[in-house]
Amino acid sequence: MAWEVFSVIGTVAFAISGAIVAMEEEYDLFGVYILGIVTAFGGGAIRNILIGLPVSTLWSQEMMFQIALFAITVFFLMPHHLIKHWNRWGYVTDAIGLSAFAIQGAMHAVHQDLPIGAVIVAAVLTGAGGGIVRDLLAGRRPIVLRHEIYGVWAASAGLLIGLEIFSGDLFLYLLFIIITVLRFFSYTRGWSLPTKKIPFIK
Repeated sequence: MAWEVFSVIGTVAFAISGAIVAMEEEYDLFGVYILGIVTAFGGGAIRNILIGLPVSTLWSQEMMFQIALFAITVFFLMPHHLIKHWNRWGYVTDAIGLSAFAIQGAMHAVHQDLPIGAVIVAAVLTGAGGGIVRDLLAGRRPIVLRHEIYGVWAASAGLLIGLEIFSGDLFLYLLFIIITVLRFFSYTRGWSLPTKKIPFIK
């Protein structure tokens, strides 16, 4: 049950996140759909390639594609003043998508009996991969490469699931809430990882 729930939550959240970025960049309707779909499914596609699943696995998710298209359509048809409000809160949908897909990716790797390192990588790629592709297509620096904490939360989810210290849907739902809240606070409170800049010498 948890697998389907996180799949739907992540798909809707990232589809809307991609649509928000497309509208901010003034893409046309086709561009909004493309960026929304790529954001929703890009991370899973990258994960499947790296863990050895066929790319064709992506096309078996007909229901998820329909859900993504429906979410993008509803968002696009929302009144302008509501869309402006959502633009200001677009990082919320991104946080939800990151958390849901990181957990789903880690679960997928565990079901494949992969080692814990692969579980963590699957969590990061599934959680952040779609956002990376979205930002690159929009001409933006990917969030995961900035100094603010982003990919670390996905990796943490992968580590906890990979260690199998806890089990059951209740734990996964609780972990989803915790990762979403942590990502939310890392954005609003300006939490960041240490950085070191090397001066450019001519």
